[in-house]
Amino acid sequence: MNEGIARVPVPKEIVMGEVIARLAMSLDGYIAGPESGREHPLGIGGERLHSWVFGLRTFRRMQGMEGGLTGPDDDLIAEHVRRPGAVVMGHGMYVTGEVPWGDEPPFHAPVYVVTHHARPSVPKKGGTTFHFVTEGPERALELARQAAGEKDVSLAGGADLVQQFIRAGLLDELLLHVVPVLACGGRRLFDNLGDQHIEWEKTQVLDSPEVTHIRLRARRTVS
Repeated sequence: MNEGIARVPVPKEIVMGEVIARLAMSLDGYIAGPESGREHPLGIGGERLHSWVFGLRTFRRMQGMEGGLTGPDDDLIAEHVRRPGAVVMGHGMYVTGEVPWGDEPPFHAPVYVVTHHARPSVPKKGGTTFHFVTEGPERALELARQAAGEKDVSLAGGADLVQQFIRAGLLDELLLHVVPVLACGGRRLFDNLGDQHIEWEKTQVLDSPEVTHIRLRARRTVS
């Protein structure tokens, strides 16, 4: 036994979570209706893309309400709520309503807002603090990863931000809730991706009367 030899500890491998996004989408590929903005955060008629979630137990709990439906749809939402340790969103999604996200937003985690407008962080009730990042989406992701530790980082949207992450190969998982309606206008998810050929692996399909959930993983990007 070599008692005189000092044992050098082997550094543990740094484990990071994944970058995930969850979006409701119409059959014709829109995630918001026409004229989306401060007055119409989901676009005109965009609420229809999310009506299936309003009665679920997990959604109601996030809004401070009791009761709600359980089952596979609710299980899927509950899983996505548990996974993130931090959130990244675009400035357009932050500035919804007169008081962005109210007094107690549903994130309960640090949120990094990609913006051109520097400003102090905004703490809210329930563990959410909005931080404003002017150095671009990759810097926002870096800060979010540091905050999340081993947990995932969630992209809250909007479409422009998700597109930037897809183009840069930074999105690991995309969970789509496909609602059987035609929006016929608005914000389309898969625009502005350039000439890349992006392949996805379908890892889960869950069908219910109001919505079909499709979980995808990016496999490779070919220019």
